[in-house]
Amino acid sequence: MQTLNRPVPVETSAELDALAAEHPLVLVEFYTNGCAICQSIEPVLGNVARASDVVVATCNPQTDLSLVERFGVQSVPTLVLLEDGEEVGRLADGFQSTEAILEFVEDARSDI
Repeated sequence: MQTLNRPVPVETSAELDALAAEHPLVLVEFYTNGCAICQSIEPVLGNVARASDVVVATCNPQTDLSLVERFGVQSVPTLVLLEDGEEVGRLADGFQSTEAILEFVEDARSDI
């Protein structure tokens, strides 16, 4: 199993499920076009992908509205950590640094 060193775009619930089935830990950023905070966090997510073994995915839930309901996305950016396809952590507090996101991933992992 290969670790990806950059965020992977996913457009549908099926694509996200396939990615989660292939990788034990997936951090999904839900974003929307035109969101300045979402754009500013993109390079941070690239850093997280390179600095950890978690696979980072980016998803605009407007391409598959079932994702909004499934993950309860109420604001963007929302980061959801999936382990074996199940949500184990959520971060929806606006812009986050690389260190803050890595800490979030490690904390959620230790709670598992």
